[in-house]
Amino acid sequence: MTKTSNSGLSRRGFMAAGAATAGAAVFEISMPGAAFAQTYPMRPITLVVMYDAGGGTDAIMRKLAEEMAAAKGWTINVINKPGAVGGVATQFVGGARPDGYTLLGGANYNRFVRVLGHADFVPWNDWVTMKAANALASWSVRKDSPFQTMQDAIAAAKANPGSVSISTSGTGGVWHELALIIANMAGMELKYVPYKGGAPATLAGLQGETDIAGGGLHEHIDLIRAGELRNLCQTSAEDITLADGTVCPSIASIIPESRKLLPVGATYNFMARRDIPVEILQELTDGFRAAANSDGFKQLMEDKFFQLDVKVGEEADREGALMEAVTVDIFNKNKDAIGAEVKTAADLGLPKPEDFDAWWPPQGYTPAPIK
Repeated sequence: MTKTSNSGLSRRGFMAAGAATAGAAVFEISMPGAAFAQTYPMRPITLVVMYDAGGGTDAIMRKLAEEMAAAKGWTINVINKPGAVGGVATQFVGGARPDGYTLLGGANYNRFVRVLGHADFVPWNDWVTMKAANALASWSVRKDSPFQTMQDAIAAAKANPGSVSISTSGTGGVWHELALIIANMAGMELKYVPYKGGAPATLAGLQGETDIAGGGLHEHIDLIRAGELRNLCQTSAEDITLADGTVCPSIASIIPESRKLLPVGATYNFMARRDIPVEILQELTDGFRAAANSDGFKQLMEDKFFQLDVKVGEEADREGALMEAVTVDIFNKNKDAIGAEVKTAADLGLPKPEDFDAWWPPQGYTPAPIK
């Protein structure tokens, strides 16, 4: 399964470059799958996170790695390779040997890289994707902002279209996608400013580089609690009241028609190439389940307003395919705001969102053989 992205990087090229590694490593991947599984892992595993340190994806993946290492007795090193809405990390992991030692710490089923042409693989078919959690979107402003409420921001944007700026975790990323959805429902035109992840996007709003900090509630919550940011809205179905009485209003309380979409936000996914030996994939799946259901991981969920939502196998693949179909539809309706080439549903062999149930499972799809 050789894949070539629009950036010119290919899996074959990566594998050829790695062919001259030590003989022990070559022997290791030539072993039959069952025998390999009995000795796996013989060295540290590397988890490559697709966004900057400090954001939601980074926090989730580092905690999963910590809990998985504790449960299985493994050593897992975590590194960050942000860029191209996950495309840089995806190409790096996609070019590594399929031996279970280089894994992807992803978000949103990695659906943006194919929609934006950064890679040509099918994320829900060519990778094994394990979902750990969801997160809510959040719009917040610094404490000295003239916007006291979401209604203030809407009024300003309508009075002078394009004058109000909002930070995102990257053009074509999930917080950009959700900002487009909210802005469209509110009838407002914004200026979208991309950053390499939710953490720098939050900092941009805090430092006044943008009028509004876009991102996840988990990325804003500590600053909201400290009084440094004021929440304008978040994407749960109900208002959230903090221990000190601070209210983070649901977008539904401001735009009632949005309620049918809620709750909505990001998803967090541990990903491995599907051509890894199935015995190794099963070991990784078992370790993932142990980590996602650990007390330490559940505590992170509670502290940061994440929602635990563990999905593996066909259940995860189906959700990933549906989300990709929704993204293709939204991005093609907002091409000017994306500012880049956007693939069509026909290009990707996807149905319209309203036709998804009749389409799934598509011809040729086979779930990964994991329990």
